[in-house]
Amino acid sequence: MITMLTLTKIKTDHPDYSFVEELLHLSFPEAERRDDDAQREQTDRNPQFNCHLITDETEKGTVRVGLITTWNLNGFTYVEHLATSPDVRNQGYGRKVMEELKQHFPGLIVLEVEKPETDLSIRRIGFYRRCGFSLCEKEYIQPAYRKGGEELPLFLMYTGTDTLDPQFETVRDNIHREVYGVVR
Repeated sequence: MITMLTLTKIKTDHPDYSFVEELLHLSFPEAERRDDDAQREQTDRNPQFNCHLITDETEKGTVRVGLITTWNLNGFTYVEHLATSPDVRNQGYGRKVMEELKQHFPGLIVLEVEKPETDLSIRRIGFYRRCGFSLCEKEYIQPAYRKGGEELPLFLMYTGTDTLDPQFETVRDNIHREVYGVVR
């Protein structure tokens, strides 16, 4: 089966934005995403933020595969959310999406992962490693998305450089400031 994945940058007026929003709700607990109004505001008005619909052109027509939200930050791309639709899970799309991500955003790409403390988080880290990402084990805290919300201890994973260590603080501070509105 030959796939033709496409990442299409969309705004809230796109006919498939409701698919993206529903998939965000399904894939990420409330503590791991901003509220809908704030997400729509970022999507429509923030030039650093990109909401991408992932589709595949198959013999049967266009398949909605998933979503990727990214930030164009100071010299790197930060992947905030990435999810595939339950309708296409376990069909090999995950690896294809990661390949398309690296082609679409050449250079340094950074994403957050839960620490390897559960079977799921260990499998997720293994998946990203198989897709060419490396784990940075420096202490990283994801700020709360909502006022009164909890911070999460996570790790960063990256591709596009041999090591993140020399620029870790700069990358972390950029993510905190631009994505979460936190200045430390």
